[in-house]
Amino acid sequence: MRQKIRYVHRGKIVEMENIDPTMTVLNYLRYDKALTGTKEGCAEGDCGACTVVLGELTDGRIKYQAVNACIQFLPTLDGKELITVEDLREKEGELHPVQRALVDANGTQCGFCTPGFIMSLFAEMHSEPKADRSHINDVLAGNLCRCTGYGTIVDAALTIAQSNGKDQFHARETQTASLLHALGEDAGLHLTWQDRHYFAPKSVGELTDALASHPEATLLAGATDVGLWVTKQHRELATVIYLGQIKELKRIETQENSLKIGAGVTYSAAWAPLAELYPDFGELIRRIASTQIRNSGTIGGNIANGSPIGDTPPALIALEATLHLRSKDGVRNIPLEEFFIDYGKQDLKPGEFVETVALPHPKADAKFATYKISKRFDQDISAVCAAFNLILKGDIVEDIRICYGGMAGTPKRARATEKSIIGEVWNEETISTALSCMTEDYQPLSDMRASEHYRMLIAQNLLRKFYIETTTPDVPTRLVGERGFAYA
Repeated sequence: MRQKIRYVHRGKIVEMENIDPTMTVLNYLRYDKALTGTKEGCAEGDCGACTVVLGELTDGRIKYQAVNACIQFLPTLDGKELITVEDLREKEGELHPVQRALVDANGTQCGFCTPGFIMSLFAEMHSEPKADRSHINDVLAGNLCRCTGYGTIVDAALTIAQSNGKDQFHARETQTASLLHALGEDAGLHLTWQDRHYFAPKSVGELTDALASHPEATLLAGATDVGLWVTKQHRELATVIYLGQIKELKRIETQENSLKIGAGVTYSAAWAPLAELYPDFGELIRRIASTQIRNSGTIGGNIANGSPIGDTPPALIALEATLHLRSKDGVRNIPLEEFFIDYGKQDLKPGEFVETVALPHPKADAKFATYKISKRFDQDISAVCAAFNLILKGDIVEDIRICYGGMAGTPKRARATEKSIIGEVWNEETISTALSCMTEDYQPLSDMRASEHYRMLIAQNLLRKFYIETTTPDVPTRLVGERGFAYA
C-alpha cells in the first residue's frame, strides 16, 4: 500500500507524506498552506464557515460536493480534487460568477461566513441548480450568518441558478477528470506517523484484512461523529481505517424484494432511492443535519455509531431492515433491531464491520410514516424520532411496527404498545388503550433536548398523529412548505 497522499489542487497532483493522519483539512489549509479564506467557526460541522468543495470522478464526470473542512481528516482528500475559496478567482483576476452575484446582491455583511456560502453556492452551480427558494434554503441550511443576511444571499443564489453560467472549472473538466482517473488507479493507502496508522483500503477484501490485523481500529466513514472526537474531545486515534475508497460499500442496489445500501453510501446518495420507495423516509433524510453533513455522513455510520438519537435506525427498524455484517470469517445477517444491545453497545464482534443494510420494498397494503421532533427545524438532533409501519386487513390491524429514537438507550420497538394494537379495530378506542401501554415500553430520560414528560407526551401524540393521518388524511396534520413538502 502507498505511503503518500495524492490529490488534485489547482490543476496539479499534490503529494504528501509523513503527516498526522487526524489533522483536519481546515487546520492544514490555515496553518500549513496559509489559505485563510476557509474559516473556523464551530469546529464541529455546524456553521459552514469552513466549507470547501471536493470533486470526485463518478461515471466519467466530476461530481462536486460541499463538505465541512473542520471535521474532514486530511488523508481523506486522497484521490479527490480540493477546491477552496481562493481557487475561484478567474485567470485575469475577475471575480467568479458566484462571488460577483453576491457582490451585486449585497449578500455579505461582516464577511466571516461569506467564503462558506460562496463554496456551497459553487457546489450547487456545478450540480443541478434550481431557481427555487425552498430548494436554496435546503442547500444553504448548513451555512450560518450571524449578521442575518440570508435574504440577499438567497437572492444571489437565485441569480446564479437562473444564469446557467460556466466557469474555469467547467472549461478544464476534461483535464481534471484525467488527473482524477489516474489517481483512481492508485493502490490503497497506509500512512504511519508516530506509531499511529491510517489505512484507506480499496476493496472489501483489503478492509477485512486490515481489520483482522487491527481489530481495535476506529472505522471512519464520513467523520461527522469521529471528527468531533478529535476536534472537541482531543482524542488521539491510534489506528484509523477509512471506508471512503471502497467502491463496493458505495453501491445502492435495487433487488427483487429489497433495496440494498452499502455502508459507505452517504445520506445525499441514498436520499432519492429512499424517497422513491418511502416518501416520508426521504423527508427524514432532508431533515438530517445539512447539505455538507449529508454529503459526508453515511447510513452505515449512523447505524454503526449506535446512538440512541440516530435518525435513520427507527425508520429502518420499522421497515424490518436487515443488517449484513462482514469479517474474515464471512457474512452474518441479523435483523437491524437486534444490532442495538444497550447504550453504547452493539452486536459487533472483533474484526467485524457493517457492510450493507437491506430494507424490503413497500408492501401494497402497508402504511408507513416517520416523524422527527427537534428544537430547530434545520440542523438539529432529534429529541424524539418515531416510525410506524401499519398493515390493515379491512379495519383490523394485521400487523404494526413502532420504533422510537430518543426514548431509551437504543432505538427501541414499542412492543407492549404494538401488542395492544395488533388484532384490534384501528379506531380511537384502540389508540387510547395503546397510549397507556407506552409507559411499559419506555422510561425516557430528561436532558438538554427534552424532559422525560415531554418525550413521553410527544411519543404518544405521534402515535395519535399517525392514526389521524391513516384514517382521515384530509385533516391537516403537518406544516406545508413552499414546494409542497409536508413537514412533521
